[in-house]
Amino acid sequence: MSLRIGMIAPISHPYPPSGYGPWERVAHDLTEQLVAMGHDVTLFAAAGSATSARLIETVIAPLDSSGADPRLEEERHLSVAMETSRNGTFDVIHSHLHVHALVFSRLIATPIVTTLHGVAWDPASHPLLLQYSEMPFVSLSQSERAFLPELNYVATVPNGIRTSEIPVGGGDGGYLVFAGRMAPEKAPDLAIATARAAGLPLRLAGIVEDRHREFFETKVLAARSREVEYLGPLDRKDLWRLLGRARATVMPLRWHEPFGLVAVESLATGTPVIAWRMGALPEVIEDGVSGYMVDDVAEAVDSVELIGNLDRAVCRGIAEARFSDVVMAANYADVYRRLSATTSVRGPARQGPSPP
Repeated sequence: MSLRIGMIAPISHPYPPSGYGPWERVAHDLTEQLVAMGHDVTLFAAAGSATSARLIETVIAPLDSSGADPRLEEERHLSVAMETSRNGTFDVIHSHLHVHALVFSRLIATPIVTTLHGVAWDPASHPLLLQYSEMPFVSLSQSERAFLPELNYVATVPNGIRTSEIPVGGGDGGYLVFAGRMAPEKAPDLAIATARAAGLPLRLAGIVEDRHREFFETKVLAARSREVEYLGPLDRKDLWRLLGRARATVMPLRWHEPFGLVAVESLATGTPVIAWRMGALPEVIEDGVSGYMVDDVAEAVDSVELIGNLDRAVCRGIAEARFSDVVMAANYADVYRRLSATTSVRGPARQGPSPP
């Protein structure tokens, strides 16, 4: 059954992003696959977005290049989407935009499903999420639900990637790799410690946010050497080449990662992952099959010695079977069907709790 889907994309970065922009990347890959499956998808996104869906441009540019007030632009973005949706245009609306669409969810009859994308990790978002806790939410992992178990989770759908576009590498580069934000919670400094103790070169790639500039300069830049190289932010194709030639991808953590998209991209290139046993990574990495789960640097170093025992073809196969855009889109389509089937019993608009 073909569905009429309103897709509300994030607008922080270009759509699709060539570099950083994980929410935009997931929303894009999902949208493209839903269209390929025959669904009628309308995408609400910033001007200049590229998609095979019907595009409604809501703001003049992504926030990272517009210079406009992000609060006002997000309100403009959502107002266009909601005004278009209010007369039964869609069977379901899917929001990837933080918590902001929730405030409209009781005002229109069309169900709005929100993918959390790690939002519940931030306690500042909890009051609004709890205010609309009866609305349908999708988590990226079972671990993500622990941030706010009170929400109405209708499914867990892991992020998917376009595995068909990612080349398999040979792992012949002789180095370890860290890819991600240069932030304390991502712990690139622990990746540096692991590589040095293992006696292997390390390549680091990722963005530096202004709020973490001091951490980056003291913990990453200060550690640069002939063996520890920071490559900056890379576009996806360059990142895939870097991952594909690595002996292993190292993913240390100081927080409970709600998913871990880099881990899935690494598996798609055939490169196993050495990951800290935190957050969703034990759900993504099969210990002793597609990588190793560890608790500290010492265990990570021991795992480097064992990484040659793992089959790169198996890593790729796991990415295709569990984390492809095809699998993700099929799972979301099931969510949409279940939600749209409830429209007739829900009435013209849903009612929330009475105000105090």
